[in-house]
Amino acid sequence: MQSPGWFLVAAGLILVIVGLIWVAGGNFSWFGRLPGDIRIEGENGRFYFPVTTCLLLSLVLSLLTGLVRWFSNR
Repeated sequence: MQSPGWFLVAAGLILVIVGLIWVAGGNFSWFGRLPGDIRIEGENGRFYFPVTTCLLLSLVLSLLTGLVRWFSNR
């Protein structure tokens, strides 16, 4: 069994990279406003559920997890 430390290092690096992209001016105004995201606005409140955004995030995180596993098994 491998040390979970390498997983934490990889997760930390991924978070740092995403943070640097975000700070460096990544314009993510489309994030959360994709076609398929549910938005209902009324006079008394709003309901918002980002279905497509959640699916996209799930796909990206699954691919990253697969890459980490692939590199850790080599």
